[in-house]
Formats: sequence, structure tokens, C-alpha cells
Amino acid sequence: MLPTSRPTALVMLLSAAASGVSAFQPIAIMRQRSRVSSSVLRKRDTLLNSATVDPNVVTSKEYSDICGIDFSKDEMEKRLERTSYLYPKHVEVIEDLAPIADQMVDKILLETGDNSWQPQDFLPDLTQDDWLEQTKDFREQAANVPDDLLVVLIGDMVTEEALPTYQTLLNTFEGCDDPTGTTDTAWARWSRGWTSEENRHGDLLNKYLYLGGRCDMRSIEVTIQHLITSGFNPGAEKDPYRGFVYTSFQERATKISHGNVGQLAKKSGDKNLQRICAKIAGDEGRHEKAYQTFVTEIIKRDPDGLIHVFGDMMRGQIVMPAELMTDGQDKDLYDNFSAVAQRLGVYTALDYADIIKHLVDHWDLENLTGLTSEAEKERDYLCKLPERYRKLAERSLNRKKKVTEDEIPTRSFNWIYGRAV
Repeated sequence: MLPTSRPTALVMLLSAAASGVSAFQPIAIMRQRSRVSSSVLRKRDTLLNSATVDPNVVTSKEYSDICGIDFSKDEMEKRLERTSYLYPKHVEVIEDLAPIADQMVDKILLETGDNSWQPQDFLPDLTQDDWLEQTKDFREQAANVPDDLLVVLIGDMVTEEALPTYQTLLNTFEGCDDPTGTTDTAWARWSRGWTSEENRHGDLLNKYLYLGGRCDMRSIEVTIQHLITSGFNPGAEKDPYRGFVYTSFQERATKISHGNVGQLAKKSGDKNLQRICAKIAGDEGRHEKAYQTFVTEIIKRDPDGLIHVFGDMMRGQIVMPAELMTDGQDKDLYDNFSAVAQRLGVYTALDYADIIKHLVDHWDLENLTGLTSEAEKERDYLCKLPERYRKLAERSLNRKKKVTEDEIPTRSFNWIYGRAV
């Protein structure tokens, strides 16, 4: 018979703990050192505060009466929601943007399943009778890609493969998180949908490199594992404003990089890689549009707050997502990869300056009115920043050009079996 009252249930709970037959598995017991043996104390001290109810011993209501917690699914989801924030005003604005996020899910993200593009659409089909001919043609075109471009492509692929880190980042933005993993809010749906689309990029580039047969795939896989293990901190500090300024910048940077690799692949004679990079760049462009729209809507609701965040971030530097990459041997791998990318014009300091200008223009900061005096100063700083960055970038590139006029410094990469580029 089940206990029918709170006192009866409590007696049974304590009795079960003392006898080793638990109604709750596991549960912490209040200390009564004068009544129990030291062995029972040690066993009890290892138990947790959360509990799973055995319905044969205690009912759900009795559990709630005793512990003050309703363990039903709906109640647990409510308890997982945050109740306090570091940025309560920012969260209020983000919650007001939920309908906009819903629109982005419907308008920006593609359909899933058969209606969306998949990596296999761009690769040889090994189930077909002519799979060998398809693969041979694929490899012949890939053989035309020079080693320096191959290194940049590998670095871009490694960056894409660290996707788990980026979804973790999204879930730190206050008001935008997905506490249960299946939370049915606009922001949670956006996060999962964005992640599902981005997941295709690393998959496709990885398979391209594998089928091409010119890379040390194990070294590349080691690099990916190191990068995910090392993590990634762009300085968002859980602030959704900072997070969306960062993603607005980074999605555009990634679009530029993939697009330029595709153009160089075309010149090299690899039409397959050109198509692949163009498709990925298209995804990044759609995602960029969404994040920049989020910031546009934030500015309408809290211009002072966004301006201060944007200015503070620009006084530092936008952290690249693969900054901590290593293959376990080359401690300067990211710098070496970046140097090759800059030398080829895939992503340069000028691109960095141009992205800042694009954001300043896109958000029309120059014509932003109704600001406090402090925010106006910050706005003026941001509007002048792109030209300052461009001048610095041009000076830097000119210095590097003079240094390398006689001899281009080369670096060897384990990714391509130690070949130097």
C-alpha cells in the first residue's frame, strides 16, 4: 500500500535511508550523527540532492509536499529557465525581438531534409555504376589546386568543424539560450536551425579533402579535436548585444573567405571546389543577414546600449574562431595559416576594415539620432574607425610587401605532409 500522508511518507523515507532500501534514488539525508553509525554517515554524504521517485513507495504529490519540488516535465522546464540576468535590460529587448527571430527562422533558414542541399549533392556518388569515373574526374580537378590554397582551405574547414563550440557560444547569450535542448522558443529554434545548416559546411569540405587525396587527414583531424577541446572565447560575456555584433562581423568574414577561395579554385581549374565554396558562402551570407537584422532591431529599441557595446568591442579586436588551432606540433599554426590566407588575398586586414565600414553603414550609425552625449561620442568614434583601420592596414601591407619583394617566406604544414608554402 502506498503511504497516504506526508508524515507517513517522511517516516518511510528516513526508515528506507537507514536500512539501505531507498524510496528516492539517490537523496541527501539530514545529519543525525548521534543516531547513526559512521559507515552510514559516509554513505549518506556521497548522495545527491536531486531525486528520482520510486512510484511504488511515494506518490508525486507526497514527493512535492516533502521536498517542495514538482518533478513534472513542465515544471522542470520552468525551473531550468533563468530567473536572474547580468544584462536584464538587454534580455528585455531580446525577448521583444522573439517575433523577428521567428521570421528569420522562416525566411532565412532553409527547409530541412530532402528540400535542402546536402554535402552529397557536390560529391561523387559511390553507389552509381560510374562511381570510379566520377571519383577520377573529381580528383583530377582537385589536383590543380596549389598547396598554398589547399592550406587555406584546410584552415577554413577546421574552423567550420569546430561547430560544437559555436553552438555552445550561442547558448551563453542571455535570453537566447536553449535550456532543455528542445526548447520551443524562437531563439532556441533559430540556434538549432542555424547549427544544422552550418553543420553541412565542415562535412562537405572534409569529404572534399579526403577524396582529393593530397592531405594528411589524420593531422587535420587532430587539429579539429584540439580546437574543439581548447574552446573559444570571443569576449561576448553572455551579453546578447555583444554576441550579435560578433556574429554579424564573423558571418561576413567567413562569407568573404569562402567566396575568395572559390574564385581562386576557379582560376586553378577546380570547378567542383568553386561550386562548393560558392554554396557555403551563400549560407554565410544568409546567416549574416539575419544577425545584422537582429542588431538593427536592437538599435531601434536601445540605441545607446548597442552603441556602447559596439564601441567597446571595436576598441579591442574581433577574435577569430580558430585562433587556438594547433596540430599538437606547430604552436604558431593559426598565425602561419593566417599569413598564407593574407598573402593570397583570401582574408586580409583590408577585409577587416571593410567589414567594420559595412556594419557602420548598414546600421546607419552616422544618421542615428536621439542618443545621449556619451553615446554620440561613441557613435562618432565608430563612424571614423573604418578609415583609420584601412590606413593602418594599407601601411601594414606595404611594409610586408617591401620585406617579401626579394623572397617570400615559406612555412611547412603537417596538414600537407610537411610541404612548404
